[in-house]
Amino acid sequence: MIDDPEIHPAGVIPLDHESARWRVWAPKAKAVELALDRGHLAMEDEGRGFFGVTTPLPSPGTRYAYALDGGDPLPDPCSRWQPEGVSKPSAVFYPERFAWDEGGWRGIDRADLVIYELHVGTFTPEGTFDAVIPRLGDLLDLGITAVELMPVAQFPGSRSWGYDGVQPFAVQDSYGGPEGLKRLVEACHRAGLAVLLDAIYNHFGPEGNYLPTFGHYLTEKYKTDWGPALNFDDKGCDPARAMVLDNVRMWIRDYRFDGLRLDAADQIYDRSPRHILGEIAEVARAEGAKLGRPIHVFAETDQNDAPRYLRPVDRGGYGLGGHWTDDFHHAAHATLTGESNGYYKDFADGPAALAKAMSSVFVNDGRYSPFRERRHGTPATEFPGDRFVAFTQNHDQVGNRAKSDRNAASLDPAAVRLAAGILLLAPRLPLLFMGEEYGETNPFPFFSDFHDPKLVEAVREGRKKEFAYFGWDVEVPDPFAASTRDSAVLSWDWSDPSRAGLRRLYRDLLRLRRESAVLRDFRHPRVRLLGDLGAPSVLEMVRSAEGGRSLTIYLNLGPELWSVPESLFQGPPSFRSEVPAYGAPAEPEPGRLSPWEFAIFGDLG
Repeated sequence: MIDDPEIHPAGVIPLDHESARWRVWAPKAKAVELALDRGHLAMEDEGRGFFGVTTPLPSPGTRYAYALDGGDPLPDPCSRWQPEGVSKPSAVFYPERFAWDEGGWRGIDRADLVIYELHVGTFTPEGTFDAVIPRLGDLLDLGITAVELMPVAQFPGSRSWGYDGVQPFAVQDSYGGPEGLKRLVEACHRAGLAVLLDAIYNHFGPEGNYLPTFGHYLTEKYKTDWGPALNFDDKGCDPARAMVLDNVRMWIRDYRFDGLRLDAADQIYDRSPRHILGEIAEVARAEGAKLGRPIHVFAETDQNDAPRYLRPVDRGGYGLGGHWTDDFHHAAHATLTGESNGYYKDFADGPAALAKAMSSVFVNDGRYSPFRERRHGTPATEFPGDRFVAFTQNHDQVGNRAKSDRNAASLDPAAVRLAAGILLLAPRLPLLFMGEEYGETNPFPFFSDFHDPKLVEAVREGRKKEFAYFGWDVEVPDPFAASTRDSAVLSWDWSDPSRAGLRRLYRDLLRLRRESAVLRDFRHPRVRLLGDLGAPSVLEMVRSAEGGRSLTIYLNLGPELWSVPESLFQGPPSFRSEVPAYGAPAEPEPGRLSPWEFAIFGDLG
């Protein structure tokens, strides 16, 4: 961590009960003034690009901005509250004044995580933090143990996925601002749910981004998929690094998050002796220790380099707690849909790719990648399965399709049930995307609320080109139409027997994960395809636990009926998916697996 007395905390910092220090890092300015309703105050040059001024303690909600070299006042780069949007004055907010009542919450162990990814703006018609709270009971009933919020840092306008945020310390005003977020986290903890946050430390959005005007927060040394990278190793990087670490502290200390998902961690560039990712993990855990609870930091990356991200710092790694596994999704998706375009080219062998994802974590673990036309990845089996987050749907994998179609909108209902088994019977940490559990068919298209005409047109054209690359020739929903956001709002309707059955299947599988010693064990399974028995699309997976206990799971990954050979017969299955209770049209045949069916054999106790 940065230990430099000349790197000061920025923002509005109470000094005592009567005064506060206003501080901003603005090395590109020669002079800075604090702009308040009563006029401008000259700020003192503190050195290293910092400017500050002490005043009587301002009241919460006091509007302010900074004028650089006599220019128009700009919002604070470290603003805690933007009640009127990204381009209006900042507002004073004191997070320490919130009176927390978390009901004795002490966190959750990593192995117990069942993650539910949700987008606040479309989870309910209201699209606010407060509107999420009445639905927490449904998630608890399902068996969810952790909610993961898509980004909530302040972004332009009132609707967005959140990845175009420009004020990393402020909480989106249209969602309910900082007080609304605190109420949601408190309600989750009182209900027994952990809360994770999708944090963006690789780029800032293009509209309302005033940080480059103030200082070297970004660098042209590296390029991300979304523009310049955050400055972690270029000239003047120390205050930028400190800002990010302060941001991590804020989410854990002030908002009581139980962990972070680091977006596109492979595009967090840093060639310093100590990588910023390692420092992020260290700071997050230190803040968690003060609260007396575990903190989980996961990397979202498709580098397939688990040793780098997961090994402790003293063994050359970053010391993160977990790693997302796109390979798991891609293998499952290619198996269920038959798609082999774009990056699915690497998973075109479907069932074989899924078998490897189940047994070895990564499909591309150093093998040749046809999509990349080079070798990709490294082996990951030195780590147990609870270091990896798996999913068959998430915001990216739904929203970045031309139709933004979910599995339930395009797959056979039996295949949708099979997807539940693929995910929840794997020795991985499962992540569900909101609505997945009951077969939501409303799409989740990309949407945003930029107002710059040139930027709007550039985003529209960029989306069209991306879909053309995949060979998808369809009309792309306008990302900037309010109706596009509205189309993504969850229906919260499982009155249809098929939907109710699917939700029951998810709930029962999650109960089995909690209660079965074998399904709670994260050692890597023995997996094979039964091609030698004439069933190349049937996957056999043997899960085991200490004491010699085991379960055998068969997944019929194709549309053909499969008769279980007598050599494999172990009596009737303990659990199977194609039954009327889960939405199947009829009772399955004994001794056979229906198309897309999965079954568990063995003692589930």
